[in-house]
Amino acid sequence: MPKHNSTHTMRVQASTEHLAEVRNFVAKHAKSFGFKKQDVADIRLAVDEAYTNIIKHAYKHDKNRLVDIKLGYNSNEFWVSLLDSGKTFDPSSYTEPDVREKIKQKKRGGVGVYLIKKLMDDVEYSKEGQLNKIRMTKKK
Repeated sequence: MPKHNSTHTMRVQASTEHLAEVRNFVAKHAKSFGFKKQDVADIRLAVDEAYTNIIKHAYKHDKNRLVDIKLGYNSNEFWVSLLDSGKTFDPSSYTEPDVREKIKQKKRGGVGVYLIKKLMDDVEYSKEGQLNKIRMTKKK
C-alpha cells in the first residue's frame, strides 16, 4: 500500500534513447501505487506519447534539451507531470483525429494527444514560468 502522499522526480535528455528509462520509472511507481497491469500499461503509454511529443514538437529532436518528469500519488490518484522549456503546445488548437481513417489509410502518428486523453482520467496543459507542463492523472 502506498504512503499517503509521495512524490518522485527524474530528469532526462530529450532523446528516444531514454524512452525505456522513463517508461520503467513511471511503471515502477504505478505498480507500487497498486494499479493493475492494464492501468500500468495505459499510464506507461500515455507518458511515452507525451515524452515523444516533447522530443519531436517542443524540442525538434534537440538531444541537449532536458525534460523533468515528476510523479506523485495520494490515497486515490496518481499523477505524472512532464516539464519542458521548448515550443508550447496549444491545446485549444488541437482537433481530435479520425482514428478509423488513419488506420484505414495506414497513417502513422498524429494520435498521441488523443491516446493520452483516452488513457488517462484527466490531462492538463499549463505554463510554470518558462516551462511547459502536461499533468496526467489516473484515479484508483
